[in-house]
Amino acid sequence: MMGLMTDRATVGRWVDGYELAWRTPGTEGLATLFAANATYLHSPYEEPVVGLDAIRQMWDDDRDGADEIFTLATEVLAVDGDTAVVRGEVRYGDPIRQEYRDRWILRLGDDGCCYSFEEWPYWPGRPYSARDDAPTG
Repeated sequence: MMGLMTDRATVGRWVDGYELAWRTPGTEGLATLFAANATYLHSPYEEPVVGLDAIRQMWDDDRDGADEIFTLATEVLAVDGDTAVVRGEVRYGDPIRQEYRDRWILRLGDDGCCYSFEEWPYWPGRPYSARDDAPTG
């Protein structure tokens, strides 16, 4: 169900739940975060992962395990209607082996579940996205 309106507190709880789910074995917690027919984009031009079962599979494929070492710092930047923008900074490992800065665009339903999740990740050494690899001519 499409959401009508959300607020920063609701978005903050959702983000906390996302981090908790990433740190918890299994994928059962995703049902409290994502709608059954949710879409999840790793970046704006990739094909979306569609549906809770597919998101669960992607989640298992993407993480090393619930005990992987990482830090996540987030800030809710904007909320308008059912849409929120969140800034994230993630660092994996100790010592750090990978890090990136991310923007999440979330659309939340009336039940607080996300029905559209889109990431805009950036890695160190790649200050521009498309410009670095854009074909010429």
